[in-house]
Amino acid sequence: MEPTQAPNCSDPRQVEVTDVASVNIKPLEDKLVVQASEAETTTASGIVIPDTAKEKPQEGKVLAVGPGRVDDNGNRIPLDVAVGDVVIFSKYGGTEVKYNGEDYLILSSRDVLAVVN
Repeated sequence: MEPTQAPNCSDPRQVEVTDVASVNIKPLEDKLVVQASEAETTTASGIVIPDTAKEKPQEGKVLAVGPGRVDDNGNRIPLDVAVGDVVIFSKYGGTEVKYNGEDYLILSSRDVLAVVN
């Protein structure tokens, strides 16, 4: 698979993205499946950052979206994000899972802070 850059993002970091159709994880209610971007490996001045000092990524691409939460009246509330969106999420939000050798993050829609345009 070829790395792709996050759309409309001025950050030149390359994000390895899994094909959306190949993800067999179906999130429930207001959950979504995100593939987090890779953490920085060097600083702007070229210093290599060791694994123990790397910041946890807070940006990733949405690969799957649940149908939304049901309110008290039985109406389904759709999510504000869609498959393919690049999102910024809470630093310690969600649950990390490994499926078919790939790392994913399952987030609640409340953990999503913004959509990158």
